[in-house]
Amino acid sequence: MEIRHLQYVLELARHRSFTKAAEALHITQPTLSKAIKNLEEELGVELFARIGKRVELTEAGKVIWNQGQNILHSFHNLTTELSDLTNLNKGTIRIGLPPMVGSSFFPGVMSRFRERYPGLAIHLVEEGSKKLEKAVAEGELDMAVVLLPTNEDVFETYSIVQEELRVIVPVNHPLAARRQVALKELAAEPFILFREDFALHGILIEKCNRAGFQPEVLYQSSQWDFIREMAAAGLGLALLPETICRSLDLARARPLRLVDPVIPWHLAMIWRKNSYLSIAAREWIRFTQSLFPDKARTEGKKSRAQRE
Repeated sequence: MEIRHLQYVLELARHRSFTKAAEALHITQPTLSKAIKNLEEELGVELFARIGKRVELTEAGKVIWNQGQNILHSFHNLTTELSDLTNLNKGTIRIGLPPMVGSSFFPGVMSRFRERYPGLAIHLVEEGSKKLEKAVAEGELDMAVVLLPTNEDVFETYSIVQEELRVIVPVNHPLAARRQVALKELAAEPFILFREDFALHGILIEKCNRAGFQPEVLYQSSQWDFIREMAAAGLGLALLPETICRSLDLARARPLRLVDPVIPWHLAMIWRKNSYLSIAAREWIRFTQSLFPDKARTEGKKSRAQRE
């Protein structure tokens, strides 16, 4: 039995006439008659009693009638929901963002996406890159923005932003008059870092070690604005991206360019390789990638240059 057979039975039961039912179904009367006969033979019961030109449901036909209405209603709901998903009228996207990214880059992006696809829901998780990578790898999130490098064997990526870290010092600090500073010059300074579950924490510890010292970490936080304010208050030095430093109160603190080494702050969208992504998630990737095409191309060139 096929769905169309249920439709035939229900229409014939409503109209009690092969001619009228065939017209409603936009098929010929012989086609309808043959379909009903084949169905009765398949089920081994008569569904309709022929009374002259009129037909009536038999007991078996009434069973088909009662159950068929529910089945057709469910089928209609199923096809409607699939259509909504296909046409991006509904669906949920699970996205992970680090705190700095959420406030600095994505409010406008999300607003534009929402305007275009008002039926799509976005479930947002704010965490550090390490936790977000794990959540994407385990399928808890569809995608996330993380700090590169990441595991290229596990994730597909495209570039979101490429900046450098700046050193934030209070305005009364001896280095405040400088424009740039080498990392090794900060060996005796206390630091304010992101928590250990943030990729930037490990990167900065490693860079300091390579520069010949173990940094004294006085405070750790998950909030970039708190870190920035503590640095401005003279509680320690902070290393934050250029984007965050643009909102710095220069009457209280100064951002210095970090050299020897320059520490990049390179963010990318990641999602699992060779895994299922919903239609809505694929559209989010397409939509956001179209907003960062130059960065994506630049990243490709840099990656190739580094490998060479």
